[in-house]
Amino acid sequence: MTNPRADRVRDVAKLAQRSARTRRGLFLAEGPQAVREALRLDARLADDGAPRLVAEVYASAACLERYPELDALARATGALRTATDDVLAAMADTVSPQGILAVCRQLDVTLAEVLSRGPRLVAVLCRVQDPGNAGTILRAADSAGADAVVFTEGSVDPYNPKTVRSTAGSLFHVPFVIGADPAELAQQLRGAGVGVLAADGYGPVDLDALQDESAARRLTVGPPVVGPLGDGTLGDRALGGGANGEAAPEGRSSGEGEAAPSYALEAPTAWLFGNEAQGLSDAELALADARVAVPLYGEAESLNVGTAATVCLYASARAQRRGQRTG
Repeated sequence: MTNPRADRVRDVAKLAQRSARTRRGLFLAEGPQAVREALRLDARLADDGAPRLVAEVYASAACLERYPELDALARATGALRTATDDVLAAMADTVSPQGILAVCRQLDVTLAEVLSRGPRLVAVLCRVQDPGNAGTILRAADSAGADAVVFTEGSVDPYNPKTVRSTAGSLFHVPFVIGADPAELAQQLRGAGVGVLAADGYGPVDLDALQDESAARRLTVGPPVVGPLGDGTLGDRALGGGANGEAAPEGRSSGEGEAAPSYALEAPTAWLFGNEAQGLSDAELALADARVAVPLYGEAESLNVGTAATVCLYASARAQRRGQRTG
């Protein structure tokens, strides 16, 4: 393809708009990493006799020469078209395209599908609106071995090109749900045996304390812990936090006078992560079994929500894996 004004080029470029993505059920994956993971998933689906993921692949000859694996995977789809740099620039959402992009069908799943698989770790984005933060959380969930990511109503579209790029291919690894109602979500999670924790900088429960308790339980003999303990053993040990659900510096109040329920970090858990500016709302916080603060040891005012999510997800993942090894 050599004409950047062709109708096909304009059709692909329109997928940068949410309305076009929703209407057509398609989205763009740009760059070698994202396209590689899309093509790998496409190949697995084809082997299983499932509908293919990748509808079209556009790449420059130079990119295909540089990445032989991409060349082979793309040609196997039967949907590869070589294109000039001008054509790719007209299609892509980025200022500096990386020589390849794919048009993919949307692949989100229902909450019922997620719960039917018995999830142990779920990340929930509550009105997270920045594409970069959303992509970072999804990538962290993938890295921590989470079973699913849920985007509640009011969150950024995971098919936003910036979100797709910031996942670095993890969008094609982790099942994700779109448009969930937080209250219904919490109810269904609990019905499936999954507890709910809120990442809240003002929370009365300290994440370090939860990890210490989890480690101590591994050394005791007894039945496995499967949910909230609710025994009030932690006390008010958390550091304070900011309004965006992220940990805040020492010396700030953190729910003084509140009971601080303990929680089994090794239990099946869904973490709630709030909006960048407003954090979790009172209604969202009320859905949680415990409000957990990530402690800060330096002078930073707070943690970015993507960083806080990474810390929380890895804390759960580590406790769960230790429990599996000793169970």
